[in-house]
Amino acid sequence: MIYRQLFGFQALRCRQLKQATHEAVKHYLSLPLPDKNTPIKDVPLITLDFETTGLDAKQDKLLSVGYSQVNQLKICLSTAHHQIINCQQLLTADNVGIHHITDQEKSRGEQLADEIALLLEAIAGKVILVHYAKIERTFLQQACLELYGISPIFLFIDTLALHKQRFDQQTIPYDPSELRLSELRARYELPDYYAHNALSDAIATAELLQSYLYQNNLENKPLKNFLSW
Repeated sequence: MIYRQLFGFQALRCRQLKQATHEAVKHYLSLPLPDKNTPIKDVPLITLDFETTGLDAKQDKLLSVGYSQVNQLKICLSTAHHQIINCQQLLTADNVGIHHITDQEKSRGEQLADEIALLLEAIAGKVILVHYAKIERTFLQQACLELYGISPIFLFIDTLALHKQRFDQQTIPYDPSELRLSELRARYELPDYYAHNALSDAIATAELLQSYLYQNNLENKPLKNFLSW
């Protein structure tokens, strides 16, 4: 984190571009990242969610991916994408119980390399919007390391981190469960969505950001105020 702040995101991107050898990574790194002083309402976003077989990116696998572009803080459903990934790992009963994705469905899924290449194309020049960035950050980094031998720089906005920061500033204690996506959506009177579907959760996260920004009059604040380090 400190290295990135000192060296600069754009400079690090250019340095990684010179090191990249795979076309998917080259294309992603060739497009400049949004300037940190751009008003958040003008920043091109892509709302993203992964479903995985566990929480350890080095041992567990990506099971499905869902995303959609968000332009001018408007969710572009015409760009929505959802895909199950054939992760070559047998699923446990707990996996199926959470995600409702069976081994048979997984076996018909796309290959990881194809999906990550599509994702890199989709997020090029954009900031990634997630809820709890640790999952998407670590699994995306690990996938890129395995496929390309390099982990490109990614910029994230994390709706969990934004709300945690606000909760921490309050004098009233709170339960960590209040930071769950469904609990935060309820605060803004947003409808319940089917959980643990990658695309549904990605859309739910984008709606949560919209409500957070508009109700707190933050849509004109610069991107740097929202980035998750």
